[in-house]
Amino acid sequence: MSVIIYRILVVLTYVLAIVTLLPLWRHNAWWVRGFDFPRLQFMAFSFFMLVAEAIFLDFSRYSTWVMMGIALGCFCFHVGWILPYTTFYPVEVKPARSRRPNNLIRIMTANVLMPNRNYKGLLELVKQHQPDVLVTLETDLWWEGKLSVLENEYRHTLKCPLDNKYGMHVYSRLPLEDAAIQFLVEPHVPSMHALVVLRSGVKVRAHFLHPAPPSPTENPDSSERDAELLVVAKSVSDKNDPIIVSGDLNDVAWSETTRLFRKISGLLDPRIGRGMYNTFHAGFWFARWPLDHLFHSEHFTLSHISRLPYFGSDHFPMLVELVYDVTHGADQQGLEADEDDLEWAESKIEEHEVEESHVHEPGK
Repeated sequence: MSVIIYRILVVLTYVLAIVTLLPLWRHNAWWVRGFDFPRLQFMAFSFFMLVAEAIFLDFSRYSTWVMMGIALGCFCFHVGWILPYTTFYPVEVKPARSRRPNNLIRIMTANVLMPNRNYKGLLELVKQHQPDVLVTLETDLWWEGKLSVLENEYRHTLKCPLDNKYGMHVYSRLPLEDAAIQFLVEPHVPSMHALVVLRSGVKVRAHFLHPAPPSPTENPDSSERDAELLVVAKSVSDKNDPIIVSGDLNDVAWSETTRLFRKISGLLDPRIGRGMYNTFHAGFWFARWPLDHLFHSEHFTLSHISRLPYFGSDHFPMLVELVYDVTHGADQQGLEADEDDLEWAESKIEEHEVEESHVHEPGK
């Protein structure tokens, strides 16, 4: 065996161990939290290392078993995070028994990419899939003007056009009541909150979010994003109302923070047991992650979920159709928070002096 190949494998094995273990460090720095994202890629890398080590290393050497043990451990670790987002795992949300129109809500979420000019592509997707509620992100005044044609059918709207890539709009066929636009953590990052009234008259508490990501060009750490997600999670945690939280959360489904959000809120993830539905980056098939989310309370079952086609953005749109069915959904259960989770969430929220009472609770 070439000494050069051996050294390369040693270096790559320890690099794999570092990128695998680093996200376990509860540090908010972007360069730490960024390693939450490519777990699928790290899983593939781990498998590649196992194969390469099996081919090139000498099994009579103790170091070979150490290196293969590290690669196998990393592979199993990443599989553990990814597995719930495959069809090999039990579903968390039951399939709907029927599509009863009066109790059905169809939500489409689309991060448009502000410089993107293919508004016709988005309008065509709306026409084709007929969502009850359309949530657009990164929409500025230009996009608001182009989407104004929707208001003939989508008469209920919330609008917050911004030129900083955090503009947000909601277009709804269903009535919106007690709506509010808030800037919970950062003065340039809005969120929207409203009661969506189903055709049956049932009122659903909806929160639409797009917190800023941890990155060298945005926020140097994840504390702002985490605080916004968790304060909303806390605000819905003790409610018995039907609840939906949706948007581009700038976090992957399998991260510690998203998992903590699910624990604190008690909301369900319809992707569990069904697939990853990777929505970003639309331009790179080898580097895609599930950044666009929809979580909901046990009042709903799932009628449909899909990732929609490319329309020029760096995100694919998501379409989720839920059926309000309290009886059928009653025994659905997500993750539960323990004392450590509650303390960790509280510490993240307190970093930015935002409180549960600051979150608008429509209908209260």
